[in-house]
Amino acid sequence: MNEAVALRDIVVQYDGFTALDGVTLTVKAGEAMGIVGPNGSGKSTLLKTVAGLLRPSSGRLAVLGSDPRSLPSGSIAYVPQIEHVDWSFPATVWDVVAMGRFPHKRAFSFFNARDRAAVERALDSLDILSLADRHIANLSGGQQQRTFVARALAQEPRLLLLDEPTTGVDAKTEDALRRVVRERVAGGLPVMMTTHDLEHVNEWFDRLVVLDRRILAEGTPREVVASGAYASIREHVHTHGHLRLDHEPHEHHAEHPEIRR
Repeated sequence: MNEAVALRDIVVQYDGFTALDGVTLTVKAGEAMGIVGPNGSGKSTLLKTVAGLLRPSSGRLAVLGSDPRSLPSGSIAYVPQIEHVDWSFPATVWDVVAMGRFPHKRAFSFFNARDRAAVERALDSLDILSLADRHIANLSGGQQQRTFVARALAQEPRLLLLDEPTTGVDAKTEDALRRVVRERVAGGLPVMMTTHDLEHVNEWFDRLVVLDRRILAEGTPREVVASGAYASIREHVHTHGHLRLDHEPHEHHAEHPEIRR
C-alpha cells in the first residue's frame, strides 16, 4: 500500500508552546488510524497540520505525495469537533452537506446531477436523508455530527480527518459513523481520527497511536491497549493534575518510564 500521509520529525510550535515534538508517523491508503491522548496532547494539532491548516516549525510532511497546501482543492476533508460550530447559522442539513461540493465548483457555477447525487449518497450513508430540509439548530448532537461527516463524504476526498466525532453522540450515531468509516477504508480511503474512547478501537481502527506531543506507542489496537501507554497518561494526569511532558521529573514522580524517547 502507498503512503497517504508521512510525517518525519514534525515539530509544531506557536506562542512559545511546543504542541508536537518530533512526531514521526505514516498512514497508508486503505487504513484507519486512531489517535488517542488526553486533552492538550496535540491530537487536534496533528490533524490540523496534516490538513495544511498549521505549518510545521520543522520536520517533513507529505500528504498524498505533496505539501498539503499544494494539493487540489477538496483532496482533504477535515471534520473539526462540533462544539466549534456556529449552530445558529441559517442553513438546512442539505445546505451544509452540499457545501462539501464547493471545492469542486468554479465560481458562480451551478449544481449538476453529479453534485446532487453525491450529496444524496452522503446523506443516505449516514441515515439522515429524511432530515435534509431540517435546520441544523433543530438537530440532536448525534444528528449534527452525522451532518458534518456527511459534508466531508460529499466532498469525495482522498483523505478523511475526523476530530473526536464520537464525543457526546448516541449509540446509533456512533454505529453509523463506524460503519461509514470502515466502508470507506475498505474502498481504499485513508482515515485519521482522534478519540478518547478505547472501548471499540478494535472495531474502528487498523492501527492506533498514543500521542502526548510525542508518539508514546504505536501498533495494532490490541497491542497499544495491552501496552498500557494510554492508561499511564490518564493515571498521571489524574494524580498530578498536568501532562507528563509539561515538566521535568520531580520528587513525587521522578521518572516517567512510559515515555518512549
